[in-house]
Amino acid sequence: MTQETRSFQAEVSRLLDIVAHSLYSQKEIFLRELISNASDACDRLRYAALTEPALAEGDTSYRVVLTPDKSARTLTVADNGIGMNREELIENLGTIARSGTAAFVSQLSGDARKDMSLIGQFGVGFYSAFMVAERVEVKSRKAGDSEGWRWVSDGKGEFTIEPLPEAARGATIVVHLRDDEKEYLEASRLRRIVSTYSDHIGLPIVLRDDGKEETINTASALWTRQKSEITEEQYKEFYHHVGHSFDDPWLTLHARAEGVLEYTSLLFVPSAKPFDLFDPERKSRVKLYVRRVFITDEGTNLLPAYLRFLRGVVDSEDLPLNISREMLQSNPMVVRIRQQLTKRTLTEFGKKANEAPEEYIKFWDNFGAVLKEGLYEDREHREELLALTRFRSTARDGLVSLDEYVAEMKPGQEAIYTITGDSLDVIKRSPQLEGFRARGVEVLLMTDPIDEFWVPAIGSYKDKPFKSATRGGVDLDKITPPEDRKDEKLEPPAKLASLIAIFKLALGDAVKDVRSSDRLTDSAVCLVADEGDMDMHFERLLKQHRQLDTMSKRILEINPRHKLIERLAATVGEAGASDQLSEFAWLLLDQARIIEGEQLPDAAAFARRLSSVLERGLSAGA
Repeated sequence: MTQETRSFQAEVSRLLDIVAHSLYSQKEIFLRELISNASDACDRLRYAALTEPALAEGDTSYRVVLTPDKSARTLTVADNGIGMNREELIENLGTIARSGTAAFVSQLSGDARKDMSLIGQFGVGFYSAFMVAERVEVKSRKAGDSEGWRWVSDGKGEFTIEPLPEAARGATIVVHLRDDEKEYLEASRLRRIVSTYSDHIGLPIVLRDDGKEETINTASALWTRQKSEITEEQYKEFYHHVGHSFDDPWLTLHARAEGVLEYTSLLFVPSAKPFDLFDPERKSRVKLYVRRVFITDEGTNLLPAYLRFLRGVVDSEDLPLNISREMLQSNPMVVRIRQQLTKRTLTEFGKKANEAPEEYIKFWDNFGAVLKEGLYEDREHREELLALTRFRSTARDGLVSLDEYVAEMKPGQEAIYTITGDSLDVIKRSPQLEGFRARGVEVLLMTDPIDEFWVPAIGSYKDKPFKSATRGGVDLDKITPPEDRKDEKLEPPAKLASLIAIFKLALGDAVKDVRSSDRLTDSAVCLVADEGDMDMHFERLLKQHRQLDTMSKRILEINPRHKLIERLAATVGEAGASDQLSEFAWLLLDQARIIEGEQLPDAAAFARRLSSVLERGLSAGA
């Protein structure tokens, strides 16, 4: 096979353009990323060689070698890890075949600094080499293969790939530096970079310069050291390595379990949302080691799916080195590690929530929607999760816990009221909330899809049932109104019952019922679900996702104190009023549908009725 030229995937071309023209202030991180990838490649071969020793070819002294060449203006980063074949070079370095790619690329703004942060979240560290390189060359032979390959690109849209028979096992990355990046050829500069970013790597990083070799890192796995020996900077750089992230950790959890079950965990909570947080596969990104030997970072089952945003490592002393991914799913020791890690993590979240509530708000805004999945899935830790849960509400600007909500419930209030919707702005304007605001009753605002599942699954908190503000059966009269509203007289119009009867007759099967409302203060009408029916927002979600064919009929509630309703009630019994009131009934129903964000079943009929009413109004005014 001769040399082949191929084009980068469109997303990769865009990434490379941003990287190449980046204003990123710490270009040296390219070396951190290349060393991190090399270390991972060695870890993967070490594990594969446990069951297939021939893959290591007798060379098990895994290491990363840095070779600066001033005359050629190149910096070479070589490893003797698992390597890549032709297909893997094309897939890993020419495309981004990962779920979430399109969504990620859509977030790129053209602002180099912001986009570099996003690139870090996406985990494409190899491309950072183009911040300093005019050309990058990769020579690689996959362990177990006899054929090697060379991949070359200047990062401007294309790459070439060709056979390279003499390629050594592993990967050798030759960075052809731009003329103004010669500092990365200086041995002292390389030592400083490795000391700053990669000292924690658990295998030797060797500097080969002027014919001499020197190991320039500590070469011991960071998590095996005592916490007192590790600086905050070292933790931070290990997070960058293990999470392939550019942000800093929001929380670091380093613990050693001893006794019947021995393991060490070093886990990090990111300060920014990972790009794949809502990937349908909900994969954990925690790496499993057994006695310092990397096993896997997929399907470990070490943490529940609702803690998938955690990054880090778990190193067991007890699991067998040859444990398979299938065995991991049911191994009793893994189950116990999972239980202990989950409990410890949730306990630390609780401490943070109590001791640093402002910081906790940032965490909740990033990961609260994911953490709430545990309320639905994890009965064992439900109480801890409920204590961690926070909400936006109608009564305050910040977040409120369930304990705070219950402590401030109004006299006569028997339920925890909620309302669900697609966005805070929309549900804050819901007419169903008017009566609650008038009585000073707090309503929890819920905009995460998982809210539709966990709330009915739990049902109540501290004997207080959760109740939707958009359901019928909400009895606000039991709740004591504020002092300034106690003397308000809420006398309904004299002919209200007759008006409701006319509306029911006109609307027929279009609604389940027409009722007078005590929840409305400003709006004329609203729709509510009957007590036993599905929540309106949830029903719309199911309909949108084609999991529901027909929707339940709603109850139309009318505000007896609204000027329009009073005027309409006053016309009952007048000549010709019945037909006009029937028309108003349909207009008010459609108005209520529009407020709810529902599609009108007959938009043309709505337009005709509206035109007719406007015409009569103008004629009367004339």
